Amino acid sequence: MSGTRRPPSPRHPSPRHPLRPCSRLRALAALLGALALPQAATANEDWALSADATLYGYANTLQPAHDSVQNPDNRIARLARDSLTFEGRFNLKAERGPLRLTARPIVHWQHDNQQGSGSQSYLSQWQLRWRAGTDITAAIGRETLSWGPAQFRSPSNPYYFDNGRSNPIRELSGVDVARLIWAPDVTRSVYLARIASSGHDAARPDPWADSWLLKADLRSDDLAAGLALAGRPQAGHFIGAHLQHTVSDEWLLYGEFGSSTLTRSLRPAGDAALPVDIADESPRHSSWLLGASYTLENGHSLTAEYLRYGHGYDGDARRSHFRRAAAATSRLPAAEAAQTLGAGLGAAPPLLGRDYLHLIWQNSPLSDDGYWRLMLSHSLADGSAQGSLFAERPLSRHVTAFVLGTVPVGGRGTEFGDLFDYSLTLGARIALP
Repeated sequence: MSGTRRPPSPRHPSPRHPLRPCSRLRALAALLGALALPQAATANEDWALSADATLYGYANTLQPAHDSVQNPDNRIARLARDSLTFEGRFNLKAERGPLRLTARPIVHWQHDNQQGSGSQSYLSQWQLRWRAGTDITAAIGRETLSWGPAQFRSPSNPYYFDNGRSNPIRELSGVDVARLIWAPDVTRSVYLARIASSGHDAARPDPWADSWLLKADLRSDDLAAGLALAGRPQAGHFIGAHLQHTVSDEWLLYGEFGSSTLTRSLRPAGDAALPVDIADESPRHSSWLLGASYTLENGHSLTAEYLRYGHGYDGDARRSHFRRAAAATSRLPAAEAAQTLGAGLGAAPPLLGRDYLHLIWQNSPLSDDGYWRLMLSHSLADGSAQGSLFAERPLSRHVTAFVLGTVPVGGRGTEFGDLFDYSLTLGARIALP
């Protein structure tokens, strides 16, 4: 077997402001529809409609670390110890001639011991696409602009640094975007995109509202490469690149690179008695990832990735981060301590260290007996690690049971070992029809 291989892929509502990003997208969608309908109306075929759904039900139990440095007695992060979740994920499509409309609505209900019961419904993704010719396509909607082969983290992507591949249960939600795509053949594509907002559950302020993206891709039988340039108003631009090469039927080599700034950057001072310093934007840093995957004759695969994360703390800053948290708990009044700890959790970089090793062992996703995936993430900075097992097994044609277990290793005051002792999720999904 030959050809480019890609490892398998597996945000809570927020207020909007006039003129709201979604309003802009609806206006653009109306214009796109008006341009497309005359051509679609002349087509002789009927609308092709399709729909499917997946229903999820799962229970999770998690043990917060009672002596956590960053989250003492679970008073700051308020991690739910027990939760029950039901979710419907729907896929709808209508297509006629050059016009296609797709939508992925999500209906979500959850009960946990921290927040009680609550529900929400939202559009995780939707797209109105018009193919203007053989090589030009215009599209508008909410899309998951995800790319690159990395499994642990994706430094080449400004929107999905955590691309969700370490948690196959997770539903990624798209960003609100309008795109113009040029793809003369299957080997080349370029698109220019206007990002209106980060979509459902966007942060406030939204770091990617009213921004631009230029993305170019090249593909062949054994090579895939991409370049991404993103610009934000009054903030540093993003440069990202990814490359993967299928060396043989067994070996896949790949890498990703990104250069960016972070919003709400927290840099702990060496003296824990000094106030927390949160900047609107961090200095520019670069991150890169190298990975290799080997497929065995039985279909199992072994993957190893090394991530160098430029925005992570160096040794002194990382130790100061935990010293400040410990000092806040022991010396400050409760309200001030909570504010300091909350800032530490909320404004710290996505990863606290700089060097990480990620290992994966999995069977073939096409196995009739089910799919399993063992993962180990290791911080080379403080020696902590996190091991996870995801497994699913079909019970019938439509019903599949699954389990996700996570166990951190490392003492308190380490990245993976500080917040919780274990997490276990058991559930099932039903595919309809």
